[in-house]
Amino acid sequence: MTTVLLVHGAFADGSAWNNVIARLRRDGITARAVANPLRGLTADGEYLAHLVEQTEDDVVLVGHSYGGAVATYAGSSAPNVRALVLVGAFGLDRGEAAQTATAGYPEPELISALRPWTYPGSDLPEFTIDTEKYRSVFAADVPAEQAALGALTQRPIAALGLGEPLGVTPAWRRVPSWWVFGTADNAINPDYQRDTAAKIGATTVELAGGSHSIAVSRPDEVAAVIADAVGSLS
Repeated sequence: MTTVLLVHGAFADGSAWNNVIARLRRDGITARAVANPLRGLTADGEYLAHLVEQTEDDVVLVGHSYGGAVATYAGSSAPNVRALVLVGAFGLDRGEAAQTATAGYPEPELISALRPWTYPGSDLPEFTIDTEKYRSVFAADVPAEQAALGALTQRPIAALGLGEPLGVTPAWRRVPSWWVFGTADNAINPDYQRDTAAKIGATTVELAGGSHSIAVSRPDEVAAVIADAVGSLS
């Protein structure tokens, strides 16, 4: 048996996977979303790794955006993780951080749209997306009303999540990987995603005109990539 664990990224929650999960369930695939704490790459990666340990089935880890880095961490050594799927994500290598991974590529619109906040117990800020810019940088192909709600329900990410380097051997060095991304992603540069997917040898699918939120706007196509990963294990 195989279970798909779906990890959301920054500025989102597990409900971002609702339509993808519905499609996978129709295909007879067991899937559930994980609540990513968004507090730091190591802490979030360890949290996910412990959930993986408590899953008796083989696991396909799916990560969106920063969630891809968390899945890459958690799948580093877990023997039951059999495949990795990155969805509009960061494909970090050991020593790389999300904040610096795309250096050398044009800066995405997301960077100028981030709003810092402080929170008790930390000298570092956390970030949300300016609500007025949320749709254009994060969900341009999502219906306006739905994107407006996303802007008002987004979860912040601690600066440590974006700035902390990956401290383990990435999962993609151990298991086969898939990568699906939108060619109009304004949060993570599409050229970075295309180049990094090639570097790690991922089976790659590009969704023409897709935004950063393709799990919401293009769930059938995202689910098809995940189903392909699951099917490869049988």
